[in-house]
Amino acid sequence: MRQTTSILSGALLASLATSSGLWAQGYGTSVAVGEDEVVVAEPLVETGPGAVFVYSRSGGEWVEGQRVEASDASQGDHFGRALALDGTTLIVGATVRENSRGAAYAFERGADGVWTESQLLLASDGADGDAFGRVVAIEDDLALVSTWGHAEGRGAVYVFRRDATGTWTEAAKLMGSDSRPNDWFGMSLALDGETILVGAPQKSGNRGAVYVFRRDAESDSWVEEAMLSEELPANASFGMAVALSGGHALVGAPGLYNGSGLVFDYRLDGEAGWVPTGALSAFDAALPGALFGSAIVDMGPEVWISAPGAGRGAGAAYVYRRDEGEWRGTDKVLVENDTGDRFATALAVGARVAVAGAVGDDYGAGTAVIIERGERDWAAVSRVWSEAQTLDPLLGGTIECSDGKAAVFDCSEVDVLSFLPVREIGGSRGVELNDVWGWVDPETGREYALVGRMDGTSFIDVTDAANPTYLGNLPKPERARANVWRDVKVYADHAYVVADGAGEHGMQVFDLRQLREVTDGPVTFEETAHYDRIHSAHNIVINEDTGFAYSVGSNGGGDSCGGGLHMIDIRSPSNPVFAGCFFDTETGNQGTGYSHDAQCVTYHGPDPDYQGREICFGANETALSIADVTDKAAPVAVASASYPNVGYSHQGWLDEEHRYLYMNDELDESAGTVVGTRTLVWDVTDLDDPILVKEHFAENGATDHNLYVKGDLMYQSNYLSGLRVLDISDRENPVEVGYFDTVPWGEDTPQMDGSWSNYPYFESGTIVVTRQREGVFLLQKRERNLLP
Repeated sequence: MRQTTSILSGALLASLATSSGLWAQGYGTSVAVGEDEVVVAEPLVETGPGAVFVYSRSGGEWVEGQRVEASDASQGDHFGRALALDGTTLIVGATVRENSRGAAYAFERGADGVWTESQLLLASDGADGDAFGRVVAIEDDLALVSTWGHAEGRGAVYVFRRDATGTWTEAAKLMGSDSRPNDWFGMSLALDGETILVGAPQKSGNRGAVYVFRRDAESDSWVEEAMLSEELPANASFGMAVALSGGHALVGAPGLYNGSGLVFDYRLDGEAGWVPTGALSAFDAALPGALFGSAIVDMGPEVWISAPGAGRGAGAAYVYRRDEGEWRGTDKVLVENDTGDRFATALAVGARVAVAGAVGDDYGAGTAVIIERGERDWAAVSRVWSEAQTLDPLLGGTIECSDGKAAVFDCSEVDVLSFLPVREIGGSRGVELNDVWGWVDPETGREYALVGRMDGTSFIDVTDAANPTYLGNLPKPERARANVWRDVKVYADHAYVVADGAGEHGMQVFDLRQLREVTDGPVTFEETAHYDRIHSAHNIVINEDTGFAYSVGSNGGGDSCGGGLHMIDIRSPSNPVFAGCFFDTETGNQGTGYSHDAQCVTYHGPDPDYQGREICFGANETALSIADVTDKAAPVAVASASYPNVGYSHQGWLDEEHRYLYMNDELDESAGTVVGTRTLVWDVTDLDDPILVKEHFAENGATDHNLYVKGDLMYQSNYLSGLRVLDISDRENPVEVGYFDTVPWGEDTPQMDGSWSNYPYFESGTIVVTRQREGVFLLQKRERNLLP
């Protein structure tokens, strides 16, 4: 029996991912240990190929000795998605290789300690989308490689055998006798001699099952001899992790009891077969969401079980001791982790050394903790990680869009003035960007970009757009949590900053005139004032004509106003005062009038009933909401309107005549209810009766996010398709006239990753565009090629 790794996967993976999707580069999502080395993979890199890092002791410290990539490495190949190590052999899965057919690579360690690729393992009947290599296992001359996507998600496990020449050959293909689409057979594996356990955690409504295969010596074939299952509720994910040792089988069900989790114990008992003998739980009463049983490693007398959701996501690992089949004691491996680190998502254990992946550490970039056995207990001795792989800065001069390219970026009619990666504007490892706004100093005329990060706000002087200068950082409030969403707007030379999912963040007020004084940056700034009548909020909306701000999507405490408009008087910019609430209960998923985003204006459109009134146009999850908020003590719902195939009404912006409103829906593309990025065109000539007059569809299927209108142009940030510029001189018939794809790899699929937002309002023509993982682009739209 050799089991050195167990990897969380499948349905539970989503519950551990950050709100922006999967972890940034996936460092620590799979791990392995040998006698004197630790192996950690970083498979989810999109800027290049996945990689595997090998660490060994040097001078009493664990240091990186080798970085391993596939011989045919390709960008985004997910090399390292699974690891299995046995002696001098290492098997590495790469699930996205060749249209997600996937592959597994065999490596051998030479006498010099260097790992060298020896063979490429492929499925004999592989197909696009199989994701071969998702989980791997090895013992002596037997290797297992699974694919969860095979045959409509039924999944399969391929058995490879190594001959005397060292060559691996496919010997068998295993599938569940009653497999159904999306069972995900093969999402966990365990191998012990002549027995194989295969988990199918999504079977029967994510209740899950485990299949037992035994080798028949006479026919040299593998025969399904049993299926282990329990009477469990949906989403228990029984079989998410499995372990096998000496006639004992352990099966994790981390989704059971609202994610508290259990591990079921089975013993092989002669003719009776596999007999259930009880279940293990966390001895300190794991709370819902702990996900106990996400990974299991059985080392014979010791069994390690992970609970990556324990302690509000800090994560924990438990060591159980077994003596002659009886459980005798339990320890908890104590490691200092922060909320959200997800310690022990992946586990690998050897005789003296263990390693646990902490995939949520460093804002989701991931680290791994190396743990050593002392005289009495296990103790963490080192934390390892890789440096983030990002794009290099682009500075010093314009890079013109020529023949559809500007540097490595696809483009049309949009040039690159410069680019600053996240690390150059105050972002530490794992930090991503979100929203952006701008400010022009009325005294100096200098232009500044105000860029939201997960952990604060960056201020950049973009006056010289070819050589922007990072001036400093306004950190998040000490009591707040770092999170994906941050929003900033400007009024009277002050910035107003909110964040969603951030605990007691409140609204930060920052006097932007301080930026004039920065001569030797970057500077760490302090907020000028703080508004605490809200806690978390999704966006802050400001009507600069009236001096009122509107917190929308407020939640987590304070005066949430049902998530609708929380109105704030900011006419005294550093002394915000609560002014009232508005929420239209005819809108929002919960019927509370939740507004995801809004635009509030002093109305000068064609409807005579509302000219000069303060009107807010809200994207309220399920509908467009229009409200008259002129009287803050008695705001009035003017109208609401839904539309076909609502996914999530996200954000919108008026044309400059207040005749038309352009709105995006964030979930319709991913739901498959529309083909191509959809922009909704509303005729709001009559505010009491908004009419959807056009659904504009782009040629690609990227998810749309934020859009803004300046004159006859609309600037859309559409995640993976980047900045899209549309001519709206014919208001009801937008036409794309330029674009810049901020994500220079992959397809423009409907995912929430890429360009978050843009600010197109500088008189210089500089357009500031944020790309979540990479950084800030300063772009310029060419003036030619607009519609006549």
